[in-house]
Amino acid sequence: MSSLRFEIDSRAGSGGRVGTLRLPHGDVETPAFMPVGTYGTVKGLTPRQLRGAGVQMLLSNIYHLAQRPGAETVARLGGIHRFMGWDGPVLTDSGGFQAFSLADHVKIDEEGALFRSPIDGARMLLTAESVVDLEVRLGVDVGMAFDVCVADPGDRRSAADGAARTLRWARRTRAAMSDGSPTSIFAIQQGGLFEDLRRENAAALVDLDFPGYAVGGLSVGEGREDTMRVAEAAVAMLPDAKPRYMMGMGTPLDLVELCGWGYDLFDCVLPTRNGRNGSVFTGGGTLSIRNACHADFDGPLEDGCDCEACIGFSRGYLHHLAKRGEMLGAILCSLHNVRFYQRLMSEIRAALSADLYDGFRRGFRARYEEGSGGTDG
Repeated sequence: MSSLRFEIDSRAGSGGRVGTLRLPHGDVETPAFMPVGTYGTVKGLTPRQLRGAGVQMLLSNIYHLAQRPGAETVARLGGIHRFMGWDGPVLTDSGGFQAFSLADHVKIDEEGALFRSPIDGARMLLTAESVVDLEVRLGVDVGMAFDVCVADPGDRRSAADGAARTLRWARRTRAAMSDGSPTSIFAIQQGGLFEDLRRENAAALVDLDFPGYAVGGLSVGEGREDTMRVAEAAVAMLPDAKPRYMMGMGTPLDLVELCGWGYDLFDCVLPTRNGRNGSVFTGGGTLSIRNACHADFDGPLEDGCDCEACIGFSRGYLHHLAKRGEMLGAILCSLHNVRFYQRLMSEIRAALSADLYDGFRRGFRARYEEGSGGTDG
């Protein structure tokens, strides 16, 4: 019996829903966006700042933590929550994406993925079973099953082979799971850009009765039109009564679309990565704080935003920090972006609850695209 409980509180005519994900380290109102803390930290931000920004749940990465400092060290230091100083829920990726992104340093076969560290050459074997063991030892609330993410999701043979191996590994994952564990494991649907492969893969995964399901293998280089086409089709293949997680997405425009289709969880590096580079998200589009037009601007990054960057500092000051390469500039822009994403998710939940989502989506898209000059991010 999984320690996870998922309750759907309201539904919108668009297909989206508002729910509550109940986990050992707290409840999460969904749809929810998780900032990425790959190495056990969201770059530049403290747990208190994250809480203040409205963050409910964080994502970390099993591969990187197992490499450094090692699962044994994290466990000795009290588990991932105490280690990070974060008392809310934590989800960890399985390492499947790293097997894709570090392809030059990994050998994959039926047993698992043998990684050779690009840092010191050390070898580490991840298997379906060892990933479950690592996630349990770290003490995460939600872990992901080990999966295969293919380099070319538009190649049918690669997509079919990757989905088939993902399913075989999912069966091994299910066998390794303990019903009494506080760590709940989600399965990951694969199948590239092919809806029939994803439907077949999802049906087999659903038969295994995981506590939750994710859509993986998208936004890995294919065009956005293909990504969104498959994402819209894929969500309907997953169980309505269980949490549905879109991995690795996305931009504000992505989130507004995906939430309307019924996804519940999201993660992406954009808020903090863009913040460190001086790229700032606002409801009226994106802006680069490094641009000279902000040098003498005495107003905030975004009118109406309640983050520390907007309340305490002007664009002119943040422009100065960015041009000087000052750490504080990166921190404040990252903090604003994280807060922007959490405010957006709150607005999305409110629109879904009121069943006013179609109008909200149209209005947000019009304002955002006009302010960004037709671009996003």
